[in-house]
Formats: sequence, C-alpha cells, structure tokens
Amino acid sequence: MITIIDYGVGNIKAFYNIFKKLSVDVKIAQKPSDLFESSKLILPGVGHFDYAMKCFNDSGMRTVVDELVQGKKIPVLGICVGMQMMANSSEEGNMSGLGWIDAKVKKIDSDLLTQTTRLPHMGWNDISVKRTNILLSNLEYNSRFYFLHSYYFEPNFENDTIALSKYGKEFTCAVNHDNIYGVQFHPEKSHQSGIRLLQNFSNI
Repeated sequence: MITIIDYGVGNIKAFYNIFKKLSVDVKIAQKPSDLFESSKLILPGVGHFDYAMKCFNDSGMRTVVDELVQGKKIPVLGICVGMQMMANSSEEGNMSGLGWIDAKVKKIDSDLLTQTTRLPHMGWNDISVKRTNILLSNLEYNSRFYFLHSYYFEPNFENDTIALSKYGKEFTCAVNHDNIYGVQFHPEKSHQSGIRLLQNFSNI
C-alpha cells in the first residue's frame, strides 16, 4: 500500500489519481493512524522550506514516518520540497531538515543564468541519468520533466545522486540512499515520463 502523506503542502490528489489509474493500492494519510499498513510513502511538498517543515512537524505524523523510514526501512519518495526536507538544512530557512540524507539545500546562483526570467527555474527540462536505478528504469531517451524551484539539493556523498539536470550549472535532480528516494521535479505534472517514474516507485 502506497501512502501519500498529506500534511497540508503538496499535490495530493494528483498523485492519488495517477496511482489509481495504474491500479496501484494507494491511500492518503492525514494523521498517524492513517500510516499503519503502509509499504511505501510519498512525501510531497511545495513552497517555502520552513513552512513545509513546520506543517509536517505540526501534523503529528513525523515520529511515525521517521520510524517507518529509518526504523522499518520502507521506501519513501520525496517530491520537490519533499525531497529538500530530507536534507540536513536549507539556505531557504532556519529550521532543521529531516536529515535522512546527508545533504544541504542551496539557492540556485542567478549570476550563472542567461534567461530573462531567472528564478524560479520553471518549466520543462531534460534529465541525465548518472547511475542505473530502478526509479529511473524504462524512461525514454532524453526524458523531460517539469521543474518549479529556486533551490536545489546537494548531497555530501556523490553516490547518492542518480540523475542530474542543468539550469545555469548541473545540479542533482534525483537521489537515492538505501530506501530513500527523491526528485526535484514534479512527476505528477510530467505526463508519461512522470507516470512511468511513479510506476517504477510502486514496483520497488
């Protein structure tokens, strides 16, 4: 059972509808008891890092989610700010992250950009697979995904990066460390490539 964590921040219904169309068992969790019987988790997120962390902490679900991810080692997929929350900290705010992956979140250097509209990085962009991973399997060559962000995830260990994208400079756009997965882009807005990625996660 895939459980989408609804702590007030993220495109919950979009993920739910995709998994339903894929005939994948899915439910939404809004309180700790909703997390029981979860075999995989989706941690979505949009907006400001500190706001997302506060909402998650205030939801009452963090302790149970920590135990499922770090104790029971069930697979989890963080999306956009949900991925950034998995780091130790972010330049966007002052709160500590979840610390599930040894990483920090940094602001995109706008001095490296030539676009008229510099930030946020918004729209379709290519990704390049850095190492083979089930999350990225069977994607078409030069798959494109939809991005909307001004900050990026920088792992302290290079091997945690499984895909890169480029906006001004190359940055990590997908990660995997043990049972923990994250993507900076929005698979729920990325048409067939995004659906394929979510299906891959359901098969982990």
